[in-house]
Amino acid sequence: MKKNSFFNTLVFKLLLGIIIGIFVGRISSESLIIVIDSVKRVIGDLIGYIVPLIILGFITPAIVSLKESAGKILTVTLAICYISSVGAATMSFLAGKAIIPKLNIASNVGAGNVIPESIFKLSIDPIMPVMTALVTSVLFGIAVIVTKSETWENLLMELNRIVLSIVNNVVIKILPIYIATTFAVLSYEGAIISELPVFLKIILIVIVGHFIWMTLMYSIAGAISKTNPKEVFGHYVPAYLTAVGTMSSAATLPVALKCARQAKTLDPKIRDFAIPLCSNTHLCGSVLTEVFFVMTVSQILTGKLPETANMIIFILLLGIFAIAAPGVPGGTVVASLGLITSILGFNDTGTALMLSIFALQDSFGTACNVTTDGAIALMVTGIFKRVPGRGNNPETN
Repeated sequence: MKKNSFFNTLVFKLLLGIIIGIFVGRISSESLIIVIDSVKRVIGDLIGYIVPLIILGFITPAIVSLKESAGKILTVTLAICYISSVGAATMSFLAGKAIIPKLNIASNVGAGNVIPESIFKLSIDPIMPVMTALVTSVLFGIAVIVTKSETWENLLMELNRIVLSIVNNVVIKILPIYIATTFAVLSYEGAIISELPVFLKIILIVIVGHFIWMTLMYSIAGAISKTNPKEVFGHYVPAYLTAVGTMSSAATLPVALKCARQAKTLDPKIRDFAIPLCSNTHLCGSVLTEVFFVMTVSQILTGKLPETANMIIFILLLGIFAIAAPGVPGGTVVASLGLITSILGFNDTGTALMLSIFALQDSFGTACNVTTDGAIALMVTGIFKRVPGRGNNPETN
């Protein structure tokens, strides 16, 4: 078998992990699923520990590499993240007003198997929270530029190489196992199977919405950069599948970087800066999903959609909350529970139902988030006219 055959690719390993996980979960006994769930938690904690290191090891050196244009590139990237999230939410809101009243949505949600509490527990806490790592990266990067510290610049470049080694030799290696255990647990719980008859329609509608938004974003990115966007999204299949399996933008970050590095039309410095940043600040797919689902839950519990004025406020604030939400499973909806209860008036039943159905598709929303990050990196590359191999001198106006 050739080393570069399909059976040695990350895509095949991820698909195999999904298939094996579903099968094992269906036939697992209670004692076996406890072991599988324990392995999943340990691997998940390990990945969570590495994620702040990835942010520090990629964003900070990238800011230093961008020199005088770092501040503007950071501002533009965050602005695009916010506009993308609010745009996706607005599209979802308009679709919800047109579609949800015409659907016959049931309100009874089935309960799945409960995984017993594991005796074995090993907690691997990250050295700092994700948002702390983001703020630290930005402050250190800007400070190194301002002070013109060559010592720290060299140290950060060494850190970048060290973290890249950790990503390639640790994270990429254990991801298929993590995905297999994740799907085994989901399969054992049976939540997807029991709730699928209730929410299949809205989940399918949301997934279609994801692809519409991804298509729109890459089309805009292609127009801005004057390149073929396929050169970027064509490499994102492994990242999409990883996100489906992990339900975490943060956990998918190593694979997303690996995919983005294959795109010849992305400026390397902007790529290594934007992809890690967007993995925690650009959650358009999750926002799109949450807006459609809160409207659905409102229809289920009250028989009507939320007031338009309340939804506009909710969408504008949700875009901000999405930037600050952790890139972990359910991060967006958890971070915005205060908005759901205060602006939309959801009670405990509403929030519980919202969390439940959001979890059913969280993997696809995360996949949309991660895949669309490549479009943002391409937009920023085009805006600052940083064409790989042609000098990379951004305009300063």
